[in-house]
Amino acid sequence: AEFTVSKGNLLDTSAPVISTWAPSHGFEAIFYWKNLILGFAVLFLARTQAALYLMNNNKQDDAFFRANRRRVLVNAVVFLIFFLLFVGLLLTADSLETTFDGSIDGRQSEFTVREFKYFFNFIDMPWALASFLVGVVMVLYAIIRSAFAAHWTSGIWWSGIGTVLVVLALFWVAGYNNTPYYPSLADPSSSLTIFNSSSSHFTLTCMSWVSVIIPFVLAYIAYAWYAMDRKHH
Repeated sequence: AEFTVSKGNLLDTSAPVISTWAPSHGFEAIFYWKNLILGFAVLFLARTQAALYLMNNNKQDDAFFRANRRRVLVNAVVFLIFFLLFVGLLLTADSLETTFDGSIDGRQSEFTVREFKYFFNFIDMPWALASFLVGVVMVLYAIIRSAFAAHWTSGIWWSGIGTVLVVLALFWVAGYNNTPYYPSLADPSSSLTIFNSSSSHFTLTCMSWVSVIIPFVLAYIAYAWYAMDRKHH
């Protein structure tokens, strides 16, 4: 997050570049230990859900089913360790908060540091908190019942929907409630928010029409899953 933004550079015909990375060019994010914690949480969640999917897709092979049930338990334990650590870091983290000058285009007047910013985002947006908690409960329910029930195969549905709810909640607390979704460590005033990084009204209108194709994308995904599940090996 070591970058600066200078929109005045648009007037420089020789190099109209408004954003500039620090010498590390963003690679510092790879070695940031908090990012690694989230990365490992996502990795072991993906492994857990892969086992849940295989349990749902191979209901008749008892040996294979038992093997994946063990994989659910092992991977889920590692996932929960990293996930709980990430949530603790998130709820205790400080972040920038914007204030506005009152104009219709919502220009920021300043960026200030607020302690426990993301914790208060959950408090200020109870719908985001509800989505987060419901999603977590659904994932835990899928893990526990799949790992300990004799033969339960619907875990992937509970875990998949719960994951979507949790990810949506994290997106909301990262960018709503006057929160820069991409704060700059090099220059806080260059931090990116929904307001200062949105495209023009014309571009947003075009993209709104483009988003109409999303149902076709979902239909393609559904068909691809159907094709994979049509033949059992």
